[in-house]
Amino acid sequence: MSDTPGIPDGQVADAVKGNWVDRLAPAPTRPYLRLSRADRPIGTWLLLLPCWWGLLLAMAMTGRATLYDLWIGVGCALGAFLMRGAGCTWNDITDRNIDGSVERTRSRPIPSGQVSVRAALIWLIAQSLIAFGILLTFNTAAILLGIGSLGLVAIYPFAKRFTWWPQVFLGLAFNWGALLAFTAHTGAVMFPALLLYLAGIAWTLFYDTIYAHQDKEDDALIGVKSTALLFGDRSHIWLRRFLVATVTLMALAIMAALINDRVSVLTLIVALGAPWAMGWHMVWQLGQLKTDDTTICLALFRSNRDAGLLAALFLAIAVVV
Repeated sequence: MSDTPGIPDGQVADAVKGNWVDRLAPAPTRPYLRLSRADRPIGTWLLLLPCWWGLLLAMAMTGRATLYDLWIGVGCALGAFLMRGAGCTWNDITDRNIDGSVERTRSRPIPSGQVSVRAALIWLIAQSLIAFGILLTFNTAAILLGIGSLGLVAIYPFAKRFTWWPQVFLGLAFNWGALLAFTAHTGAVMFPALLLYLAGIAWTLFYDTIYAHQDKEDDALIGVKSTALLFGDRSHIWLRRFLVATVTLMALAIMAALINDRVSVLTLIVALGAPWAMGWHMVWQLGQLKTDDTTICLALFRSNRDAGLLAALFLAIAVVV
């Protein structure tokens, strides 16, 4: 049970209200599902969407779509859920002392005493092993990429202790799926996938800076770093830069992949709708943003699922036209 005032039955303060974990999951599983952020699905979406971008861009580039590609998309979804859960578990293990000092995070399972560190480690290993089993169904190059991402996942929770740019490390880890899914289709990492990966990193800098504004007062007091603290009142300026970088790099990735003899002009035009649609959503977010309003910051952060889905929609249409 959580001892945080106003948070009943072990629920986490920033969870989605009425989420399926709180309503439907068997009581013994709830602390572990909360540890994996299953009650806050936005992180799974933000990890999954670059995977789908990479797969769809590869399919549009090669003009080839098979049932195996359907499995890649499903496997990425399952893997994103599991690896996001494993990453959050690792994050909460490493941050257990910090989380207890922050209002928004003190109700999480480890600082609130719902899950021991030993049990959390066992849960981390279980999630990782299942995800590894899914990874083994992909080609060798994708498997090696998946294994290579573990270092980034391990480093990220410590980044806020030594750099003002921990969001860069999050971006490096969260967008790795763009490389992996592209490679799962093509068998090799190619230049368009690298550009798409960089676009995803810029997007992560955008949305996670917004997210970090929720904790900036607590972060300043306990001495951890973030881009929200670094940018301060200049956050809107930096966010516009990240927006432009996201749109530009995604557009370059699409052109690098689709300007060839195998791809029609119509496919290219439709695919280029992806960065522009996503960019307009990000412009709307900037218009709504008030960095001192934590409710707005959280809502806009979560809205990036829709921004990423807009890009995926245009890429999916480009595959079939």
